Amino acid sequence: MVKEKLLKKQPFKEKSAIVCGGSQGIGKATAKLFVQLGGNVCIVARTLDKLKAAAEEIKSFTINENQFVEIISCDTSDMDQVEPLFNEYIKNFGVPDYLFNYVGISFPDYTEKLTIENFRFHMNTNFFGQLCPIKTLLPHYITRKEGHFINMSSISGFIGLMGYAAYTPTKFAIVGLSEGLRNEYKPFNINISVIFPPDTDTPHLHKEAETRPEELNIIAERGGILKPEDVAETILKGVLKKKFYIFPGSAKFMWRMMRFFPKLVHWVTDGDLKKARKKLGKDK
Repeated sequence: MVKEKLLKKQPFKEKSAIVCGGSQGIGKATAKLFVQLGGNVCIVARTLDKLKAAAEEIKSFTINENQFVEIISCDTSDMDQVEPLFNEYIKNFGVPDYLFNYVGISFPDYTEKLTIENFRFHMNTNFFGQLCPIKTLLPHYITRKEGHFINMSSISGFIGLMGYAAYTPTKFAIVGLSEGLRNEYKPFNINISVIFPPDTDTPHLHKEAETRPEELNIIAERGGILKPEDVAETILKGVLKKKFYIFPGSAKFMWRMMRFFPKLVHWVTDGDLKKARKKLGKDK
């Protein structure tokens, strides 16, 4: 119902966005909806074949022949790749109105099994993979005193669970970065949004399930799974309203609970872990 109203208004007409992590999952869903709402997109990811296939799929959702769908193949955690490629795009298509930062990975495991390199890999991908595109576009946004960064955190950006010791700190870091940017660049009319999605049916979630500790798989059964398209719609509605916090699904309720009743949330999560361990026969 809401989507139909948005489609008629075409709120992103003549606007453009770079969508990092746009070849699959929430990123691809966002790019599809963005062009349906009249905008132009450039999707960014490492794997060229996936990018090309996603771009063709996204093009089928454009509503007029003047729209464009571009691709950039690079590792967004590598500034030496991001800066020249993004600046070349800007030279050809202009400064994008929006930067959606969806790059991220999660390989949960028991903390004692994780190496320091595992922690570095998570931080490099999930934090620096969003920071490098921000740093590249920031001077352009400062100059024109306009722009909007949309950063991907997670429910794990405010609640910590077992198995996510390498992942959770990266999502807390994204929240901290977004908070700092929001305050610092308010005088430059630069908008910041940070997204807190719960589990969403994406290739990353299915990949994550391969390494999840048994307890975490049991705990995860408590929550539902959202569709990428529903998350994308919530995100774009929040972006249009220039919301700082964007909460798809049950995230807002959980955020409020953690903010006002942290002891209760810890009691529930500790209880879930205890039940899971008992089910697995780990606690006699």
